[in-house]
Amino acid sequence: MKFFTDNLFNLLLLALIIASGIALLVPVLQRRGAKVTSMQAVQYMNQGKTVVLDVRDAADFADGHLQNAKNIPLSELPNRIKEIEKSKNATIITVCDRGIRSSSAESILKKAGFGQVFSLEGGVSAWKSQGLPTIK
Repeated sequence: MKFFTDNLFNLLLLALIIASGIALLVPVLQRRGAKVTSMQAVQYMNQGKTVVLDVRDAADFADGHLQNAKNIPLSELPNRIKEIEKSKNATIITVCDRGIRSSSAESILKKAGFGQVFSLEGGVSAWKSQGLPTIK
């Protein structure tokens, strides 16, 4: 008990350790849903019958996107889901900047009855960092 009350330095050190532990857990807790790596996405795309759905806004999409990607911003997805309704049985890969918003899109699509939906792990940033091409 004396450890916690008498020594402010030890208390600050303990707070730092707890904060570090939380910081390590946050990325793990944010991962939800089905993910694919960039290489897995390329394999799906090469097999055909794959829809790449970019959920970034139009300006980010125009800066560079995956080949044959369809752009429907996440905020508009629930209202525009009919645009991809014919692809319900296809593999759908949702894409955003870093892979967080695309997980939300994946969830929306699964609730709407789409079967095989994945989120691109790391998003367009990871795609580009691996030297994979984007279209402007």
